[in-house]
Amino acid sequence: MGVAAQPGEEPLRLPVDGDGEVSGLLLGMRDARAGLVLGHGAGTRLDHPSMRATAQGLAGQRIATLRYNFPYSERGSRRPDAPALCHATVRAAVAAARSRGPQLSWFAGGRSFGGRMTSQAQAEHGLEGIRGLVFFGFPLHPAGEPGIKRAEHLDRVDLPMLFVQGTQDALAERERLEGVIGRLGARAEVEWVMEADHSFHVPVRSGRRDPEVLEALLACAAGWMLRHA
Repeated sequence: MGVAAQPGEEPLRLPVDGDGEVSGLLLGMRDARAGLVLGHGAGTRLDHPSMRATAQGLAGQRIATLRYNFPYSERGSRRPDAPALCHATVRAAVAAARSRGPQLSWFAGGRSFGGRMTSQAQAEHGLEGIRGLVFFGFPLHPAGEPGIKRAEHLDRVDLPMLFVQGTQDALAERERLEGVIGRLGARAEVEWVMEADHSFHVPVRSGRRDPEVLEALLACAAGWMLRHA
């Protein structure tokens, strides 16, 4: 399944070692001061509204993005690929980003599953040229099953890491994530989004609307990347 580019987006085809090609979209290169290789969540694709809104919001902060499909989402499946193939896809996207923007400082990460596959790839074998990792809703554990096993590999990540996390995220109990971040020490920072869930949706009673919440958290992420660029 291909993707349709919107104005300002440059479509790419990314060769993945062992599994053909996947789609990518590059946005915001003209005025960029840094770039982010952005993986999608487990149940979405690169053209999901949340991914597009994230990329557009970062472009407004002068952060270019290269977002991409994993092979299973490229095929239209909802069953994620084996980790090794996901890691190969992350590496393909990073290589493409650095090739298209060699002058930029590049970061990598993503929403939920995409961020976790990126950190696993980095822990396994460092992503070449990447300055740091950015997680939008790190999935620390399955909903209703609190634990920290999914974070064990982060001990082997030797890059700065930013966790952007909702305080009501069912996939990351706040106390447990704070423990993980404390263990990681100076390498890790967290930006808590008050009352937000895993998708950064906030209740009406908060007095805020989802678009303004997204704008604020993306400004935070952009500032962090520019400080580490």
